[in-house]
Amino acid sequence: MATVKVIDVIDKAEEILQDNSNVRWSQQTLLDYLNDAQREIVLFRPDASTTNASFTLAQTAKQALPSGGLRLLDVYKNLSPNKTPVTIIERKVLDDQVDDWYSSTGLAVEHYVYNPVDPKNFYVYPHPSGGGHTIEIIYSSSPSEITISNFSTDTDVIGLDDTYANAILDYMLYRAYQKDSEFAGDLQKSSSYYAAFQNALGIKTQADAGSQPRPATPAQDT
Repeated sequence: MATVKVIDVIDKAEEILQDNSNVRWSQQTLLDYLNDAQREIVLFRPDASTTNASFTLAQTAKQALPSGGLRLLDVYKNLSPNKTPVTIIERKVLDDQVDDWYSSTGLAVEHYVYNPVDPKNFYVYPHPSGGGHTIEIIYSSSPSEITISNFSTDTDVIGLDDTYANAILDYMLYRAYQKDSEFAGDLQKSSSYYAAFQNALGIKTQADAGSQPRPATPAQDT
Protein backbone atom coordinates (compact mmCIF):
# COMPACT_ATOMS: atom_id res chain seq x y z
CA MET A 1 0.00 0.00 0.00
CA ALA A 2 1.28 3.45 -0.89
CA THR A 3 1.12 6.27 1.66
CA VAL A 4 4.36 8.14 0.87
CA LYS A 5 3.57 11.44 -0.82
CA VAL A 6 5.37 12.24 -4.06
CA ILE A 7 6.29 15.77 -2.94
CA ASP A 8 7.92 14.31 0.20
CA VAL A 9 10.19 12.12 -1.95
CA ILE A 10 11.04 15.15 -4.10
CA ASP A 11 11.80 17.18 -0.95
CA LYS A 12 14.23 14.47 0.21
CA ALA A 13 15.94 14.51 -3.16
CA GLU A 14 16.29 18.30 -3.04
CA GLU A 15 17.78 18.11 0.45
CA ILE A 16 20.37 15.48 -0.52
CA LEU A 17 21.22 17.39 -3.70
CA GLN A 18 21.49 20.60 -1.65
CA ASP A 19 19.24 22.29 -4.17
CA ASN A 20 16.17 23.31 -2.17
CA SER A 21 15.74 26.37 -4.39
CA ASN A 22 15.70 24.18 -7.53
CA VAL A 23 18.49 26.08 -9.22
CA ARG A 24 20.05 22.99 -10.83
CA TRP A 25 17.13 20.56 -10.87
CA SER A 26 13.56 21.80 -11.21
CA GLN A 27 10.76 20.09 -9.31
CA GLN A 28 9.28 18.92 -12.61
CA THR A 29 12.64 17.37 -13.56
CA LEU A 30 12.74 15.49 -10.25
CA LEU A 31 9.15 14.35 -10.81
CA ASP A 32 10.15 13.07 -14.25
CA TYR A 33 12.96 11.10 -12.57
CA LEU A 34 10.44 9.69 -10.09
CA ASN A 35 8.15 8.50 -12.88
CA ASP A 36 11.14 6.96 -14.65
CA ALA A 37 12.15 5.25 -11.40
CA GLN A 38 8.76 3.57 -11.02
CA ARG A 39 8.90 2.24 -14.57
CA GLU A 40 12.45 1.01 -14.03
CA ILE A 41 11.44 -0.81 -10.84
CA VAL A 42 8.60 -2.61 -12.60
CA LEU A 43 11.04 -3.61 -15.33
CA PHE A 44 13.18 -5.37 -12.71
CA ARG A 45 10.29 -6.39 -10.45
CA PRO A 46 7.09 -7.04 -12.45
CA ASP A 47 5.30 -7.89 -9.19
CA ALA A 48 5.84 -4.33 -7.91
CA SER A 49 2.79 -3.16 -9.87
CA THR A 50 0.18 -5.87 -10.21
CA THR A 51 -3.46 -5.98 -11.20
CA ASN A 52 -5.79 -8.81 -10.16
CA ALA A 53 -8.79 -8.60 -12.42
CA SER A 54 -11.60 -10.33 -14.24
CA PHE A 55 -10.61 -10.87 -17.86
CA THR A 56 -13.06 -11.49 -20.69
CA LEU A 57 -11.65 -14.00 -23.13
CA ALA A 58 -11.50 -13.52 -26.87
CA GLN A 59 -13.08 -16.37 -28.82
CA THR A 60 -9.69 -17.69 -29.89
CA ALA A 61 -6.83 -19.53 -28.18
CA LYS A 62 -4.61 -16.45 -28.27
CA GLN A 63 -5.32 -13.78 -25.65
CA ALA A 64 -3.82 -10.30 -25.27
CA LEU A 65 -3.39 -8.52 -21.94
CA PRO A 66 -5.47 -5.37 -21.31
CA SER A 67 -4.07 -1.99 -22.27
CA GLY A 68 -1.26 -1.09 -19.88
CA GLY A 69 -0.50 -4.73 -19.13
CA LEU A 70 3.19 -5.57 -19.31
CA ARG A 71 3.49 -9.22 -18.35
CA LEU A 72 1.18 -12.06 -17.34
CA LEU A 73 1.97 -13.34 -13.84
CA ASP A 74 -0.73 -15.96 -13.22
CA VAL A 75 -4.17 -17.25 -14.15
CA TYR A 76 -6.28 -18.41 -11.21
CA LYS A 77 -9.63 -19.74 -12.30
CA ASN A 78 -12.68 -19.53 -14.50
CA LEU A 79 -15.25 -17.04 -13.29
CA SER A 80 -18.03 -18.08 -15.65
CA PRO A 81 -19.91 -20.33 -16.13
CA ASN A 82 -18.11 -22.05 -13.22
CA LYS A 83 -15.12 -21.42 -10.99
CA THR A 84 -12.88 -24.32 -11.84
CA PRO A 85 -9.11 -23.72 -11.57
CA VAL A 86 -6.90 -22.96 -14.55
CA THR A 87 -3.35 -24.35 -14.54
CA ILE A 88 -0.28 -23.54 -16.58
CA ILE A 89 0.96 -26.16 -19.03
CA GLU A 90 3.94 -26.44 -21.35
CA ARG A 91 3.06 -25.86 -24.99
CA LYS A 92 4.98 -28.99 -25.99
CA VAL A 93 2.67 -31.12 -23.83
CA LEU A 94 -0.38 -29.85 -25.67
CA ASP A 95 1.38 -30.10 -29.03
CA ASP A 96 2.17 -33.75 -28.33
CA GLN A 97 -1.16 -34.80 -26.84
CA VAL A 98 -3.87 -32.67 -28.48
CA ASP A 99 -4.12 -32.33 -32.23
CA ASP A 100 -4.81 -28.73 -33.25
CA TRP A 101 -5.42 -27.62 -29.67
CA TYR A 102 -5.52 -24.01 -30.86
CA SER A 103 -8.93 -24.74 -32.36
CA SER A 104 -10.35 -26.72 -29.43
CA THR A 105 -13.38 -25.17 -27.75
CA GLY A 106 -15.07 -25.94 -24.46
CA LEU A 107 -17.29 -24.64 -21.67
CA ALA A 108 -14.36 -23.80 -19.37
CA VAL A 109 -10.63 -23.14 -19.70
CA GLU A 110 -8.46 -25.92 -18.29
CA HIS A 111 -4.92 -24.73 -19.03
CA TYR A 112 -2.99 -21.72 -20.22
CA VAL A 113 0.29 -21.48 -22.11
CA TYR A 114 2.67 -18.59 -21.54
CA ASN A 115 6.06 -17.72 -22.98
CA PRO A 116 7.98 -14.86 -21.27
CA VAL A 117 9.55 -13.85 -24.58
CA ASP A 118 6.03 -12.79 -25.64
CA PRO A 119 4.98 -11.26 -22.30
CA LYS A 120 1.78 -9.50 -23.36
CA ASN A 121 0.10 -12.56 -24.88
CA PHE A 122 -0.96 -15.99 -23.65
CA TYR A 123 -2.99 -18.95 -24.92
CA VAL A 124 -5.85 -20.86 -23.33
CA TYR A 125 -7.05 -24.41 -23.84
CA PRO A 126 -9.78 -24.99 -24.63
CA HIS A 127 -11.02 -21.56 -25.62
CA PRO A 128 -14.67 -20.47 -25.38
CA SER A 129 -16.89 -20.81 -28.42
CA GLY A 130 -19.15 -17.99 -27.28
CA GLY A 131 -18.68 -14.50 -25.90
CA GLY A 132 -18.67 -13.34 -22.28
CA HIS A 133 -16.47 -16.06 -20.75
CA THR A 134 -14.32 -14.61 -17.97
CA ILE A 135 -11.29 -15.79 -16.02
CA GLU A 136 -9.33 -14.29 -13.13
CA ILE A 137 -5.79 -13.21 -14.00
CA ILE A 138 -2.89 -11.38 -12.39
CA TYR A 139 -0.65 -9.26 -14.55
CA SER A 140 2.06 -6.67 -14.19
CA SER A 141 0.89 -3.23 -15.24
CA SER A 142 2.67 -0.02 -16.09
CA PRO A 143 2.53 2.58 -13.28
CA SER A 144 0.39 5.58 -14.11
CA GLU A 145 2.25 8.77 -14.95
CA ILE A 146 2.10 11.14 -11.97
CA THR A 147 1.46 14.80 -12.75
CA ILE A 148 1.62 17.63 -10.24
CA SER A 149 0.50 21.22 -10.65
CA ASN A 150 1.28 22.45 -7.12
CA PHE A 151 4.43 21.04 -5.56
CA SER A 152 3.58 22.59 -2.18
CA THR A 153 0.12 21.18 -1.51
CA ASP A 154 -0.24 18.09 -3.74
CA THR A 155 -1.25 14.93 -1.86
CA ASP A 156 -0.66 12.29 -4.56
CA VAL A 157 1.24 9.24 -3.31
CA ILE A 158 3.80 7.13 -5.16
CA GLY A 159 2.40 4.53 -7.52
CA LEU A 160 4.16 1.56 -5.88
CA ASP A 161 4.15 0.15 -2.38
CA ASP A 162 5.93 2.22 0.28
CA THR A 163 8.66 -0.44 0.48
CA TYR A 164 9.94 0.88 -2.87
CA ALA A 165 10.18 4.53 -1.74
CA ASN A 166 13.91 4.35 -0.96
CA ALA A 167 14.67 2.64 -4.27
CA ILE A 168 12.73 5.39 -6.07
CA LEU A 169 14.80 8.04 -4.28
CA ASP A 170 18.07 6.27 -5.13
CA TYR A 171 17.12 6.20 -8.80
CA MET A 172 16.18 9.88 -8.77
CA LEU A 173 19.58 10.78 -7.29
CA TYR A 174 21.32 8.57 -9.83
CA ARG A 175 19.63 10.47 -12.66
CA ALA A 176 20.24 13.86 -11.03
CA TYR A 177 23.96 13.34 -10.57
CA GLN A 178 24.19 11.81 -14.03
CA LYS A 179 23.18 15.23 -15.36
CA ASP A 180 26.49 16.59 -14.06
CA SER A 181 28.52 13.56 -15.10
CA GLU A 182 31.24 15.78 -16.56
CA PHE A 183 32.40 16.21 -12.97
CA ALA A 184 34.19 13.13 -11.66
CA GLY A 185 32.69 13.45 -8.19
CA ASP A 186 29.12 13.58 -9.48
CA LEU A 187 29.75 10.69 -11.86
CA GLN A 188 30.90 8.61 -8.91
CA LYS A 189 27.84 9.63 -6.91
CA SER A 190 25.60 8.74 -9.85
CA SER A 191 27.12 5.26 -10.12
CA SER A 192 26.89 4.80 -6.35
CA TYR A 193 23.17 5.64 -6.22
CA TYR A 194 22.38 3.36 -9.17
CA ALA A 195 24.20 0.53 -7.41
CA ALA A 196 22.15 1.28 -4.29
CA PHE A 197 18.98 1.19 -6.40
CA GLN A 198 19.87 -2.19 -7.88
CA ASN A 199 20.95 -3.52 -4.51
CA ALA A 200 17.66 -2.49 -2.90
CA LEU A 201 15.69 -4.39 -5.52
CA GLY A 202 17.97 -7.42 -5.19
CA ILE A 203 17.62 -7.49 -1.45
CA LYS A 204 13.84 -7.25 -1.72
CA THR A 205 13.80 -10.12 -4.20
CA GLN A 206 15.76 -12.28 -1.76
CA ALA A 207 13.52 -11.27 1.14
CA ASP A 208 10.38 -12.14 -0.82
CA ALA A 209 11.82 -15.51 -1.79
CA GLY A 210 12.73 -16.24 1.81
CA SER A 211 9.21 -15.51 3.03
CA GLN A 212 7.35 -17.68 0.52
CA PRO A 213 5.43 -20.64 2.00
CA ARG A 214 7.18 -23.97 1.66
CA PRO A 215 5.84 -27.49 2.00
CA ALA A 216 6.41 -28.96 5.43
CA THR A 217 9.15 -31.56 5.69
CA PRO A 218 7.75 -34.90 6.87
CA ALA A 219 9.02 -35.92 10.29
CA GLN A 220 11.57 -38.69 10.23
CA ASP A 221 10.93 -41.83 12.27
CA THR A 222 13.46 -42.33 15.02
